[in-house]
Amino acid sequence: MLKVFLVEDEVVMRNGIKNNIPWESEGFQFAGEASDGELAYPLIKKEKPDILITDIRMPFMDGLELSRIVKKELPQIKIIILSGYNEFDYAKTAINIGVTDYLLKPISSAKLLEAVKNVAAMIEKEQEHTRMLERYQKEMEENLQLEKHKLWSALASNQLSTAELLEKGQKLGMDFTASSYLVFLFKIMQSGDATACTKEIVELSDKVTKKAGIWEKVLAFDRSPDGWAFLIKGQSSRDVDQTLEECREQLHELIQGSPNVEYFGGIGGIVHRLGDIRNSYLEAAKAFAGRFFSEPNRLIRCEEIPGLHAADDEKIDVSKVRSKKSDQELVEKFLKSGTLEEVDSFLEEYFLNVGNENYQSLLYRQYIVMDLYFSCTDFLRGMDMDVDALPEECRDINVIVANAVSAELVREHISRLFSATMNLRDSHSRKKYSALLEEAKTFIRENYQREDMSLNTVAAQVNISPSYFSAIFSGEMGQTFVEYLTSVRLEKAKELLMCSSMRTAEIGYEVGYKDSHYFSYIFKKVVGCSPKEYKNRGKE
Repeated sequence: MLKVFLVEDEVVMRNGIKNNIPWESEGFQFAGEASDGELAYPLIKKEKPDILITDIRMPFMDGLELSRIVKKELPQIKIIILSGYNEFDYAKTAINIGVTDYLLKPISSAKLLEAVKNVAAMIEKEQEHTRMLERYQKEMEENLQLEKHKLWSALASNQLSTAELLEKGQKLGMDFTASSYLVFLFKIMQSGDATACTKEIVELSDKVTKKAGIWEKVLAFDRSPDGWAFLIKGQSSRDVDQTLEECREQLHELIQGSPNVEYFGGIGGIVHRLGDIRNSYLEAAKAFAGRFFSEPNRLIRCEEIPGLHAADDEKIDVSKVRSKKSDQELVEKFLKSGTLEEVDSFLEEYFLNVGNENYQSLLYRQYIVMDLYFSCTDFLRGMDMDVDALPEECRDINVIVANAVSAELVREHISRLFSATMNLRDSHSRKKYSALLEEAKTFIRENYQREDMSLNTVAAQVNISPSYFSAIFSGEMGQTFVEYLTSVRLEKAKELLMCSSMRTAEIGYEVGYKDSHYFSYIFKKVVGCSPKEYKNRGKE
């Protein structure tokens, strides 16, 4: 029920309005009364009525002054002023304040009730519009996440000025204002298979996203399929470190109940300018690449990666080098789930583990280079990809051996080999995405009538995480999943409007909108006219 509050200094008038109108049976709650504005104000703040009826002339605080301060406190409230004075200045002031209706005394109970009902209809219409807008914004949440993803890419590559970053952040509800910053990269993975997307991973990812959403001093960015980037901010380095520790504890607590899930995090250094966030990111990325060499379920800084700071003169003989099998497993793991940006960090750690003493041997360098070459070509063949698609300098074994004459040439050549291999991997994946997207589009076209059709529903159908599916879909289709689903539904709705005798509500239900009001709202927002207006076009 809508709540009504009455302010009237004349006792007879006040009692008449209160007692002669059957408020409850008419669908209203009489929330309170007062004899003047001064007494009424604290009661109105407490009760928060939907409609305020007030006399204009009262002792201590008149109706106009009360209306002014109430509108400031409760801008959504509707005010009906009662006045015995038919003066233009009063009405003009009331309009400027935002009063909804201005009624002259004397007024009958029936006339006042009619005015209240008109105001109630206005409120209900506004509330319905608000509900429609909130539902629409919720459905468009996917767009917001994609914009945040773009913002993170620009932030990590230092493409925006401080002013641009603050402005874009404000539009997305992200406040970058702080004195200290730290980048923290984090990912959860299925034990034994870092590329798997199981129901457990999807559900846990959703929990991590929700948990990050309530962290007061953390801005969270989804990097699917590479996990999250958390930008921790604070007023001091100590403040940032404290927040980081709280994040560590909460993430560990969240994941420890999932025995089949592993996690890993890379932590960057603290910086004090927005323009230096990239530096923290690069450190975090280097540490994050350590997941291929470290035990899982760790959050580490780059200086904590095993072997990263081994002394140049450290003696490491062949017997202490990893076995060929473990080397191959390590490289395959990286080729499967690593990124192009991580190639140099991975190879730096890989060659450090080879050992400087062994690395001085030409024979051993040739062995290492050939082993890495065959690991790459075996990986490509395992994914049914043509090894001949590699650049000639990366597929000719003679060139591979010839480039082993110095440590520098080895690193340079293997970096190109890995990058070329991973580019082919990504190209192959995009082709795979084409089939996946066709499956998704077919599923949408065959099931668009379902009210529960959502990003999660379709992502589950094609067996990848919702956030990753969203990124793939929008990247390949040029529109978000929700925009595509809406276009499919509305195209069918247009067809039914022009070629059937079905009512608007029936058409909305037929194309997946069980709420006819929301169907009309979406139709007008997207098409530019109401369903009825669209149907009448065909009759003109």
